[in-house]
Parts: sequence; C-alpha cells; structure tokens
Amino acid sequence: MKLTILGGGGFRVPLVYEAVATGATGLTVDEVALHDIDASRLRTITAVIEAMGAELQAHGRAGAGADGRAGAGADGRPAALPRLVVTTDLREAVAGADFVFSAVRVGGAEARTVDERVALNLGLLGQETIGPGGLAYALRTIPVALEIARTVAEAAPGAWVINFTNPAGIVTEAMRTVLGDRVVGICDTPIGLVRRVGRLLGVDVVADDPATGAPVAEVDYVGLNHLGWLRSVRIDGEDRLPGLLVDDDALEEIEEARLIGKDWVRADGALPNEYLYYYLHTTSAIERITAAATTRGEFLAKQQGDFYAAGEEATLGARGEACCSSPLELWRGTLHQREATYMAESRDEERREEDVAGGGYQEVALRLMTAIATGRSEQMILDVGNIGAGREHAPASERIVPELPADAVLEVLCVVDGDGVHPQPVAPVELGRLGMMAALRASERKILEAAVTGSRDAAWQGFATHPLVSSPTLGRLLLEGYEAGHPQIAELLARG
Repeated sequence: MKLTILGGGGFRVPLVYEAVATGATGLTVDEVALHDIDASRLRTITAVIEAMGAELQAHGRAGAGADGRAGAGADGRPAALPRLVVTTDLREAVAGADFVFSAVRVGGAEARTVDERVALNLGLLGQETIGPGGLAYALRTIPVALEIARTVAEAAPGAWVINFTNPAGIVTEAMRTVLGDRVVGICDTPIGLVRRVGRLLGVDVVADDPATGAPVAEVDYVGLNHLGWLRSVRIDGEDRLPGLLVDDDALEEIEEARLIGKDWVRADGALPNEYLYYYLHTTSAIERITAAATTRGEFLAKQQGDFYAAGEEATLGARGEACCSSPLELWRGTLHQREATYMAESRDEERREEDVAGGGYQEVALRLMTAIATGRSEQMILDVGNIGAGREHAPASERIVPELPADAVLEVLCVVDGDGVHPQPVAPVELGRLGMMAALRASERKILEAAVTGSRDAAWQGFATHPLVSSPTLGRLLLEGYEAGHPQIAELLARG
C-alpha cells in the first residue's frame, strides 16, 4: 500500500509518519512518498523521519500495531519500516498511490503573515482560516488544489484524497469538482471536542459497542469547517448533553466552553467548535492579536524558519560536517511549543496538558484510511458533500441539510467502511446556525469563483460579504491589500 503526503516538507509530517510506521491503527503501509516543492525543507523532514524510524526500530515500536506490542519480523529482527520516497515531482509522487494526504501551504508561513496583517491594518480579524485572512489563503490555494486533484485523477484514479489543506471546507469543495466523493476533508478540532465530552461521560462516544456492533452513542455535530456545533449526544436514547451544559464543573473541563463562555454555551444549548471564538468574541480577538508582539503567523514563520535552518545544519552535521542537536531533537523541542501556543490569543491561561495531548489530525487521517482499506467501520466527523457526487439533482429532502446547496461541503458525523464514507443524518439546523453557515459559504464560493475564473469582481464580493467584514469599501481595500502582498493573487486576477 502506498501513501503519498503532499506538503511532505511540512513541520507536522513526522507525526503522520510515526503513526504509519508504528501501525497505530493496525494498518500496514509499504511505501510513504513525500512531495514538496521546497527541496531544502524536504531534506530536513526526511532527516527527522529517518532518525525517528531508527529510534522506533531500536525500541521495538516499528509495526507495533494498535495494541502497542513490540513489532518484529518472522526472523525476530525489527519490523520493517515503510519504504520512504522523496521527490519534488508531483506526478511521480502520486503515481500508483492508494491514499494521498494533501497538506500544502501555498506561500508558506510568510504568506500567512500577509493574510493576517492586511486584515489587522484595516481593523479586521487577522487569522489563518477565519475572516478575510482565510479567504486570501483560499484564493491562492484553490488553483494549486485543483492542479493536485487533476494530477491524482490522471496518475492515481483509484486513490482516496484526504485533504488537510486549509481552509479545508472550501478547498475540499473545489477538489470535489474533479474527484467527487473520493476526496474528503478532515480537521481534528471536532473530534477533540467530542472526545472531551466522552471523557466526562466515561465512554468513547464515537466507538461501536463490541457486543452488538452498534454505535455507543448517537452524536449530532453539524456545521462547516471551523464553524460547527455539537448539539446532542444520545446514549441509550437519552441526550446527555443538557446535563453537561448545566454543570459548571463539567464545562470547566471542556476547552471550548472555557473559550466561548459557559453561560453562552448553556444559553445556546450546544457546544461550539473552538473557532466560534472568533465570531462570538471578534473585538476581543482583534485586541488580543494586535496587543501581542507578533501574530500567530509571524511566530510560526520565525519558529519554523529557525527550525528548518538549524535542521539543515544538523543534517549536514549528521553527514560529517558541523553542528549541534540532531534534526529529531530539534523537531521535538519545537513541536510542544507550537502545540501549546495554539490559539493563544483566545486564552487567559496556558493551554492544559490534556488539551495539548491527543491524536491530532494524523490519527484522524489514519483512522479514515484504515476504515476504507480494511472495511473496519469507524465513526468520524469529516468534511463531505451535502449529497453524494452525481446526485446533485436529487430532491433537496435527500441532502444532509436540505436548505443548503447540494454540492456544498459540510462537516458532519460519518460512518466510514470499505464501501466509502457515509454521512449520517442530522436534526434540522436552527435558523441562526443555518444563517451563519449560508453567509460564510456564500462568501467563500465567490472566492472559489474568483480562483477558477480570475474574476476580480467575484473576489471583491467574496471579501466584502464575509460575515466578519460586511462592507464593500473594506472588501475593496482588502482585495487591493492582498493583491499588493501576494504576487500569486495579483497574477491570478490580472488574467481574469
């Protein structure tokens, strides 16, 4: 089995490799192909992975499997690691792949800083995926995502594409125009929320009952990527969520309730995705971001720049030239700081260890891959079409959310098995939530139109109508700012 990781020089890629190499989900992967357009970053991450692989074998963790027992071949020698292939050629990377993880960042962390600062300089939210920054990210990313989709369709037509690339909802929606149901978007924030609730209830609410094979709970989560709500958790026919919402001690253990406000989640009757913080506390978020010495993007650009520079030195040192710590040690030293400072502007306290820990997006992706490859059923919250590809003209009543377009990508609970991804029904979506979802996706779809056609007017409309902008004047200033800051956007719209 071949797994291709696009954006293979990305900082979090070793987490995926570790999950694959240890057989964390019980699945054996024979080959991992890393692709990136930046050969230097690829070298550093390859060095990290090679050191990690040697360590896994030395400690008997290679191929250990889901039970964590030491892996070994039939002859008693350490279990083999997946063959590692590294390339800057996209077609070579995806050819013959069974699964493709797409985690590209067009323009790198430096482009993210432009996304943030253009918005902040206009008094608007400057954030990676929320607000105008997210739209700018989408505008320069969608053309690349479509190129990836077309290459996969030609070179690996049977592959499943698992999209991590942000903003995941609209990028997945764009890729579906080429790949249909064989591309699925993922995010680790919804499952993190569900697991926090499960810990309080003392059950894994997305597991199956081993005795009956039936789900332990019925989970209703609905929304768009980074705009969703957990609305009910039924166990043995009883919705257990209302009991948590009235319990201050329980809410104190749920990161999202602490971020958004316990009184608000209680009044709303649902637990929100943590990114709702930026919609519900926009002014506070802007003030906290502007009061900080750097934006999140600036922090990561420096942190990762330092890491890759030091990693390159350490890689040379490992080959007999200079240096210092090993690439693996450098990577581990950087990782925890990165995770611990995630969404720091939303917190008055350091992030709790139990919230930093957890499977992360690599576990979500591996569970999805394993369920499809083995037929072992899993329940997961994924970004999928409102109705299956090719069924867009079916009655609206057959959609997950009838009021939204058939080809819109939503984030909902799905059952995944050997036959694919099966979105589960949700209760009718309340008008307020529906309005937020519709307004955001309408704005994003204008950006999608601009990315495909080069229409400057469509881009202007997209920026102007975003719920956190709502101004043609500001929309035009945003567009001009992003054209000035991003050569890719200026070139794209000049062709329209």
